Amino acid sequence: MADFSGDSGRRPRAALGQLSDMDLRLLRVFRTVVECGGMAAAELELNIGSSTLSRHMKDLEQRLGLTLCRRGRAGFALTPEGHRIYESTLQLLGGVERFLGQVDDIHGRLAGTLDVALFDKTVSNPHSRIPEAIAALHDQAPQLHLRLHVASIQAIERGLMEGRWQVGILPSAPSSGALDSAQLFGERMQLYCAPGHALYGADHGALDWDSLGAHAFAGLGYQSPNMALSHQAGLQRQATGFDQEAIAMLVRSGRYLGFLPDHYARPMEAQGLLQAVAAQRFFYLCDFFAVWRSAVAPGRAAKVFMDALLQVHGKHPEHRLSRM
Repeated sequence: MADFSGDSGRRPRAALGQLSDMDLRLLRVFRTVVECGGMAAAELELNIGSSTLSRHMKDLEQRLGLTLCRRGRAGFALTPEGHRIYESTLQLLGGVERFLGQVDDIHGRLAGTLDVALFDKTVSNPHSRIPEAIAALHDQAPQLHLRLHVASIQAIERGLMEGRWQVGILPSAPSSGALDSAQLFGERMQLYCAPGHALYGADHGALDWDSLGAHAFAGLGYQSPNMALSHQAGLQRQATGFDQEAIAMLVRSGRYLGFLPDHYARPMEAQGLLQAVAAQRFFYLCDFFAVWRSAVAPGRAAKVFMDALLQVHGKHPEHRLSRM
């Protein structure tokens, strides 16, 4: 008789029960494998052999009763269950690291780990003093392990709210009421074209925002000042990038207009690879903000870093909202 119970062929699910220190260790290994994009790179990051790493992954899968990833000649890929476990792992380990940070705070130690996320292409901004803030943090907390992430606006906000990151640096004030912020520095976003485009080397004197609508536009594919302006100006987005490097690549094709940070584009402009379109007319300004989760008091290391960010940018700690 056929089995209609629905359990035939399924892998048995383990009842996890309590988390142990070994479980946390295996989850940290899993996080590293995912972030390294596979087993080979994770071996170098973790400084362990392939057989040991494979055993750790198998032990975790057996412990969870789930297949987390596919690995072999076809390459590394997370399963749907693996994606869900990875997201939960980030939240869990973020909570553990926050707890350890609070213990360090109680003992007056600046140690542990601090996760900071920032929007891309800020290092060449002459108004950005983030490297100086990092130096100040290191001088005050040489034992601290600083982890720096680059992500989109929405990813940074989500990571802060989930507790995976303690400080974010964004080119706009946060959209969520669960986040507080303090303004740091500004950036000029200039419209560019490239060789091969009809506007490259042409007279831009008669151009206005309406006439730009006749040209294909490459814009960021998520809510941002870039997207807001392109909608307001009626620009026709026919290509989408998800970071500034992608927008630059699209503009460099000679088929699209796109906004880029002027400090980032300047070397390419000097080489004749880009040209600003009516530089005094087609641009917008945005402000970068330090952002943190308002409902959770920042740890001591996060406070030290945010104070350094404010001080090197000519601000004062009292500029932060009182809830911090």
